[in-house]
Amino acid sequence: MLVGKRILLIIGGGIAAYKGLEVIRLLRGQGAEVVPVLTAAGASFVTPLSVSALAGTAVHQDLFDLTHEAEIGHIQLSRAADLVVVVPATADLMAKMAQGLANDMASTLLLATDKRVLIAPAMNVRMWQHPATQRNIATLRGDGVLFVGPDDGAMACGEFGPGRMAEPLAILSAISKALAPAQTPLAGQHVLVTSGPTHEPIDPVRYIANRSSGAQGTAIAAALLALGARVTFVTGPAEVSPPAGADIVRVETAAQMRAAVQAALPADAAVFAAAVADWHVDGAGASKIKKVAGQIPQLHLRENPDILAEVGHMTQGRPTLVVGFAAETDDVITHATAKRLRKGADWIVANDVRPETGIMGGAENEVTLITESGTETLPRMSKTDVAAALARRIATVLTKDDA
Repeated sequence: MLVGKRILLIIGGGIAAYKGLEVIRLLRGQGAEVVPVLTAAGASFVTPLSVSALAGTAVHQDLFDLTHEAEIGHIQLSRAADLVVVVPATADLMAKMAQGLANDMASTLLLATDKRVLIAPAMNVRMWQHPATQRNIATLRGDGVLFVGPDDGAMACGEFGPGRMAEPLAILSAISKALAPAQTPLAGQHVLVTSGPTHEPIDPVRYIANRSSGAQGTAIAAALLALGARVTFVTGPAEVSPPAGADIVRVETAAQMRAAVQAALPADAAVFAAAVADWHVDGAGASKIKKVAGQIPQLHLRENPDILAEVGHMTQGRPTLVVGFAAETDDVITHATAKRLRKGADWIVANDVRPETGIMGGAENEVTLITESGTETLPRMSKTDVAAALARRIATVLTKDDA
């Protein structure tokens, strides 16, 4: 599978850099061509000579190398590969990727590439669990970056937990999987996905919103794209970047989202993952409402359009599959089951968003899929994995309908 494949392999700084040498050896053994890039920090752990000898070619280190950069070498490197692989992906490298920084050869290649990127994270357990790293992970997953690991295990620092880099054979397997011919069961199918919160203005400065990050909806859109679907992605002001390859429509309010949904139809399936505000302020102020001592402004709320119910109860042009979400804090299954019937949805994806679950705005989710035939609770997993599971089920329904 790897014969003739060109792998751009970036070795980052960290004690796990030595495993990058074994990854090179394994890739060469499978017939792949390896183009190595060594960061300045990585060179503190493995030598350029070792990397070059195993790869059978020169190692790239300096963004301002006159020999290579006379022809804008970093652009050519970033585009000529079949896959970009980072081993190890340190917290620093992941942060640069998530923020779009490009101040050395490795980060510039990662920003300039138009190819898929697979990273093998490795760092101290506390660094992995830090909220900043978790935010970066969510962003990278939303951008379509592939992950292998990290594993739980003992670390060079003496601590134990998640953060240990995946073993070279696991990385080789992930590379092979990433380069496998794409399965496109949803080719020719149009799926509408809504995501993120809505912001309902109080005045030009303030608004009503909720804690949705948009991570789950973004992951679902990315998973559907990976299965070959054409995706229209209608997103409120989310914290994560929209998925590459989707037709992106950005909105602020529920009314704008409703109009965007109507414009996107017809669709073969519609997934309403957005956390649409239930109310908006009637007569939002055209100017900032000034604070006056002793006076509390009275906000008059009006109900927002029920986008899911409108589509679920369509009599003409209704999508084959309509999927809604139910974020609940009490009696989750009872409320979600009633919501499916009330909204006319085929499926409801229910989850418990009490603050102690860490799901709203977090990197993981635990959902129960409610359909006409019953309920299925999936184990807690990353939002990317939840999205992949839902996308596979959506593909099963749509391809069965085609048959």
